[in-house]
Amino acid sequence: MSEEKNNGTQKEKIKGVFSTQVLTRIGTGTTQRKSIQKSYWFAEEQEDGTIEIQPLNVNYVPSGPKKQISKDEFLDKFAPEPEFYIQTVYPKMRELTKTIARAERHRKRGETYSAEYEFKNALNIDEENIRANFGLGLTYLERGEKEKAKDVFERLVKLDAAFEEEHKHLFNEFGINLRKQNMYEEAVQYYGRALELTKDDEHLHYNIARAYFGLNRIDKVIYHLKEALSLNPEFEEAKKFLEFLKKKGLLKKQPQ
Repeated sequence: MSEEKNNGTQKEKIKGVFSTQVLTRIGTGTTQRKSIQKSYWFAEEQEDGTIEIQPLNVNYVPSGPKKQISKDEFLDKFAPEPEFYIQTVYPKMRELTKTIARAERHRKRGETYSAEYEFKNALNIDEENIRANFGLGLTYLERGEKEKAKDVFERLVKLDAAFEEEHKHLFNEFGINLRKQNMYEEAVQYYGRALELTKDDEHLHYNIARAYFGLNRIDKVIYHLKEALSLNPEFEEAKKFLEFLKKKGLLKKQPQ
């Protein structure tokens, strides 16, 4: 674990495992006793000086929602746990990373059953891991196993982190595969969830329009294409899609 240090001009950023403690009282009257509840967190200092924290799960890996707090609050409430990080957490994090990397190599080589096995191993360690969930879902979609893919899809749409910029490539690949498997209802829900979090993305509007087209919901197709063009008037794909609808005589289906 690295903590903040000042060596002349060099300043090392905060990164590692830290703990917080909460004092609770159990019982009443003369039987009342105090209990200290200890929680562990993975913390990392950001470029703007805030600290991003994420709880550790029962397998001692960072999992679940991340949040940012000020450095002052962090230094006031969080205690460093360097031995716990080095001896327990770091090896577990490394094991998880290696397992996902193996799974992704298998999937890239078309070895879908080996990929499934490794992705499931990763999810046994961290069931909310975004890369492992996407990877398992894509593996099922590539095999045409729609029901299993649906289970993963239901999990993904509940995880806000699935829609963050760092997972954009996997997000796009998963959406494309939903449409390829004619899972248009799921694709609409998937892109709709992303739009709840990022309303001003023309590509999301375009992709949900394509999903609605698969459901023959032309009114929704036109609405989202126009939304995409209002955000980016030079968006060629959206222009071409509208032109296609016009040639097919479908624009008149738009509600007045």
